[in-house]
Amino acid sequence: MSTQGDAKPSAQWRPPYLLYLGNAADDLAIKTARGVAYWRPEWCVGQLRHPDCKPTLDLPDMSMAEAKDLGANTMLIGTANAGGTMAPEIVAAAIEALDTGLNVVAGLHHKLRENPDIVAAAQRNGRVLFDARDPAPGIPVGNGRPRAGRRLLTVGTDCSVGKMYTTLALERAMRQRGLLADFRATGQTGIFVAGAGVPIDAVVADFISGGAEWISPARHDGGWDLIEGQGSLFHPSYAGVSLGLLHGSQPDALVLCHEPTRRHMRGLPDYPLPELKPCLEANLVAARLTNPAVKPVGVALNTSGMAAGEAADACKRISDLLQLPCQDPVTMGVEAIVDQLLACFAN
Repeated sequence: MSTQGDAKPSAQWRPPYLLYLGNAADDLAIKTARGVAYWRPEWCVGQLRHPDCKPTLDLPDMSMAEAKDLGANTMLIGTANAGGTMAPEIVAAAIEALDTGLNVVAGLHHKLRENPDIVAAAQRNGRVLFDARDPAPGIPVGNGRPRAGRRLLTVGTDCSVGKMYTTLALERAMRQRGLLADFRATGQTGIFVAGAGVPIDAVVADFISGGAEWISPARHDGGWDLIEGQGSLFHPSYAGVSLGLLHGSQPDALVLCHEPTRRHMRGLPDYPLPELKPCLEANLVAARLTNPAVKPVGVALNTSGMAAGEAADACKRISDLLQLPCQDPVTMGVEAIVDQLLACFAN
């Protein structure tokens, strides 16, 4: 199992990457590309945007041919939409990339390998396709049996509030202290960053908890598995994935992730975000089914939409409310959360 610290993507679809943004309308639509560019900047040669694309990664804009000339090996489709569908412009871009001599990787629910025109282009050019949302065969049904090792799971008040960033930041901070800690990817972006993982939202429902058990097996070295959370128990569309991860991860520790400026669940304007205390308690109750000793160790805020002073005030307010350290992993780090984790599991 590859981990974030020693990520080694398949030699067949290795970087450098050209990040395809297409005609994305906002930053949430390019979260896959942004995550790869943030955590693996050395792998990214540039971005490809259509004229109506609004967001940017502040990478050089370039064509596929220019990227190929600069050494790009693979075009990574870094944009997504609700449902993960493959729009006609993405199909056309994938075919053009293959004809240019680039491999193509994607994390959409609609698979590259399911489009006959894309498959034909890959075959005639001797190029490789990789679908990150394609679970490995043989994932078992979860059994809930206790297993050795320590595990931390990030959970959220909503989708896309920073669970992957928080998990990767925790891994980095813990490794800098000389601790054994391994990021376990459960989403397409995390898989691209780590080089391996389980696309948990593409796993058949009966096997979700088993997928979490499979990605984080028993370990006997005293280290931590840091499992990337997905969705939210309070999101009517995606709560099932969140619950399966809670049960299969058997987490010893939870970190709650939240975006304070968000006013409703992503994509569902009729559903407000949950209050933090009930949200954290609901996650703890669900986690106790397979690990009655689970503990909360921190809150991670996405304060990208706030001024620095507002962000600091929000962290203090939430820390006082929940009696837990609260930080923005990107702008503040996660040292206080790591301190709390280590204090809770000192023995």
